Amino acid sequence: MLALGTIFSACNRTATPNEDSPTGAYKRLYAAVKAKDTEAIKSVMSKKTMDVTKMAAEKYNHTLEQQLENGWTGTTFAATLPPIRDQRIDGDMGAVEVYNEKSHQWEDLPFIREDGAWKLAIGDTLAGTWKLPGKSQSEKDREAANLSGNNMVPLNTNINGNFNTAPRPIKPKPATNMK
Repeated sequence: MLALGTIFSACNRTATPNEDSPTGAYKRLYAAVKAKDTEAIKSVMSKKTMDVTKMAAEKYNHTLEQQLENGWTGTTFAATLPPIRDQRIDGDMGAVEVYNEKSHQWEDLPFIREDGAWKLAIGDTLAGTWKLPGKSQSEKDREAANLSGNNMVPLNTNINGNFNTAPRPIKPKPATNMK
């Protein structure tokens, strides 16, 4: 019973900003964006994400600081740290879902372990070098909703699943040129 409690608490604990995990990396990113600390934001970005950031800044005539100001995610617009859930790790690939207040959806953010630390992996995703560490909770929820939807009776069938073959009455059209 003690072992079960230890496993449960280890799986459900909340990461601190200094914790080396995708959740901890997100919390550092959020804090850096709120503090407008460009150097701290850069420290949580993978090399490929920084390459993409530089290219985007050039393309849109932005400074690097302007391009980094929201940390590549709309979740950082939240006034307080948004809810974080479903951390997944597979080797050096990780992901975590963060709630986006504006879109009212969970955003699945990619992370990669690089130079001994977890970093946001937007550029790695675009380059195809980041691999999904497992289905997100949102994806599992959508799949479950789709599966449960298959048990519904289609509109054109009766309760036994047979197609309704009874003819429907035809509504007569009103006469137009009556004399």
